[in-house]
Amino acid sequence: MADFRSDKRRKKENSEGGISGWVHLVVLGLIVALIAFGAIKLVKWNKGRELEQVEVDASEYEVERLDQIFLLPSEKREGHEDDGKETILVLGNDAITYDMSEDGVCAQIADKTGAEVINAGFSGSTMALASPEGEGDYYDGLSFYSIAKGLTEGNVQSIVDSTWGLGDNTMQEQAEKLATLDMNTVDTLVIYYDATDYIKLRPGMNPGNPMDPMTYMGALDSGIKMIQEKYPFIRIVCMSFTFCYAYDSDGVLKNGDRVDFGNGKLTTYLQHMIDTCGETGVSFVDNYYGTIDEGNSADYLLDNIHVNKDANKVIATHFAEVIYG
Repeated sequence: MADFRSDKRRKKENSEGGISGWVHLVVLGLIVALIAFGAIKLVKWNKGRELEQVEVDASEYEVERLDQIFLLPSEKREGHEDDGKETILVLGNDAITYDMSEDGVCAQIADKTGAEVINAGFSGSTMALASPEGEGDYYDGLSFYSIAKGLTEGNVQSIVDSTWGLGDNTMQEQAEKLATLDMNTVDTLVIYYDATDYIKLRPGMNPGNPMDPMTYMGALDSGIKMIQEKYPFIRIVCMSFTFCYAYDSDGVLKNGDRVDFGNGKLTTYLQHMIDTCGETGVSFVDNYYGTIDEGNSADYLLDNIHVNKDANKVIATHFAEVIYG
């Protein structure tokens, strides 16, 4: 009987002094809740916050153009007689010949500046030669390098002969304008070619021969220096090509900003022109940045490379502002 009462008393004491089972459950629940909360926060942190969508007015942000403007030193004009009017000679390819109406870039430049503008462009031509000494085809005879050589060496007939070889009446008329032009009346020479050199795979440069006329940079450099030596009183301005698309080896149209056909991307050729202009002291007008890009190309391009009248107006206005503004 005494043992029975002792056991009963011990059980009562244990029940009064021990921890109830529900307390264990509460503590366990709190631990689980803390672990779950921490896991959720960790997942959210790894995922990142979803940013609030904000409407942005793209017009508030302008791409800075890379224009670099040089004035012709006054001593270069010494001994040259000013005829009292501004005459601009423009050499180029489709950039100036694709639209030769009042909506074309040359007519727009004339309208913006009040100058007489002579369009002496040849469609399909390039800066660089396709073969040594320009013996590859008639287009070589119409390249910027060949025209600069013909104008400075008194052999403009070679330019005329090349147009006759192609049998193009418009080109023949352009060549005749050059043949009869008195270079002493020219105040400003504008060099404006589209990205045909890039598309036709003309090399960008030759590290072993910076003046190589079979390269984009060498032809431009050589041509500029020939003109500067022969006609030091003429101010020279290089206008860059605009953004364009090009077909890759599979016939797929690609953004020229991103495709390197082996000689560099479009921006590589752009840098070649900038470097040449800086080295020769020639003004550079940037038509690449801030004019046409992939985002607005549908508004300004007629195809993969030729621009429309709206683009011509933008280009002419920019030229007039930075050169004559």
